Amino acid sequence: KRKPNGHQERRGRQAFRRNISERVDDYPTFNEEFGHLEGDTIVGVRHKSAVITLVERLSKAIITLKPKGRTALDIESAINTWCQKMPRNLFKSITFDCGKEFSNWQSMSNRNDLSVYFADPGTPSQRGLNEHSNGLLRRDGLPKDMDFNTVDQAFISSVAARRNHIPRKSLNYRTPLEVFLGYMGEKELSSLF
Repeated sequence: KRKPNGHQERRGRQAFRRNISERVDDYPTFNEEFGHLEGDTIVGVRHKSAVITLVERLSKAIITLKPKGRTALDIESAINTWCQKMPRNLFKSITFDCGKEFSNWQSMSNRNDLSVYFADPGTPSQRGLNEHSNGLLRRDGLPKDMDFNTVDQAFISSVAARRNHIPRKSLNYRTPLEVFLGYMGEKELSSLF
């Protein structure tokens, strides 16, 4: 991209990241398999706060997490805390964009036994479901001019829950939450509640 005034990018680059093209080799039945997430962050006013959004591809269920800040360490700790509450091996992979906030992906992947992939730079269409869901969340209660530091996890989860309870035509008029719970066995459900 062209940078005005001769600006040079000084922040670190992600080295050795796994490209989205490797996902097909690792998971040949990716499109029919439950447990693959697309992830991104929604940034608040003046770029001071963020919300992590994860969308499960088959059920289209939206999961929102509130990190303490916007740094890579904050994002990593929020995702690690959430993964510890989930049944082990329920989720298989996460696909992020090339944002610097996901630069601790290796430790996240090793700790939670998740495969982490990155979309190509400048191609949000490779994670289209997540981008669409972020737009819906923006419209439903997380606008761009909101400071996410002033709200708690319960409010952010309620915005996602409202969206997860709306039936979708692409899911045969079932809600994303119904489809998500339908893919889970009795053992996984008992560990969640």
